[in-house]
Amino acid sequence: MARPADPQRRARTLAAAADYVLEHGLAGLSLRPLAAALGTSPRMLLYDFSSKEELIMAVLTEVRGRLSGMLADYVRETGPSGADLVRAVWDWASSAERVPFMRLSFEVYVETMTNPAAYSERGRAMVTEWLDQFGTALVDAPVGGPNATSATLLIAVLRGLLLDRFVTGDERRTDLALERFAELLDRAGP
Repeated sequence: MARPADPQRRARTLAAAADYVLEHGLAGLSLRPLAAALGTSPRMLLYDFSSKEELIMAVLTEVRGRLSGMLADYVRETGPSGADLVRAVWDWASSAERVPFMRLSFEVYVETMTNPAAYSERGRAMVTEWLDQFGTALVDAPVGGPNATSATLLIAVLRGLLLDRFVTGDERRTDLALERFAELLDRAGP
C-alpha cells in the first residue's frame, strides 16, 4: 500500500509552485523545470498532485485565494466607497505588487477564450471570479446601484485599462483614463 501524501509538504510545494507561476506564467510550463526550481522532482509533484493539470488547477486556486484575500483586506483597511473605491481598487490592482497576479489572470483569460477546453471549470474561475473579487468591493459604486450589471461595467473598465497598461506600459494615460471614469461616477452620484 502506498504512503499517503504529506499534506504539509503538499501545501509548501503548492505555495512555491504558485510563486513560480506568478513569476513565469503558465505558457510552456513543464514539470521538470518547475520541480528543479522547487527543489523537488517531477515524480514528487505527480505524487502530490496526481497530474500536471491537477497541479495547475491547484495553483490557480491558490493564486485566486491570495488575490481575493489581498483585495478584501485592502478594501476593509481603506474603507472607501463609490468613485473613491474605484480609484482605490485601481491603485491596488495596478500596483507593482499585483502585476504578476493580473498578468496571470489575463493569461488564463486569453487561453480560456482561445482554447476553452484548456482549463476545467476551476481554471475558468480565474476569469469569472473577477466579478466576485472586484464586484463585491465595487457593488456600492454609483453606477445604477448595487447589482451585477453595475459590477460588470466597473470591472470591464478596470480590466480594459489594466490590459492596456500592461501591453503599452503607458501608466500616465491609463491613470488619467481611470480618473476620468471616476469623475463620471462622481457626477452620477449615489
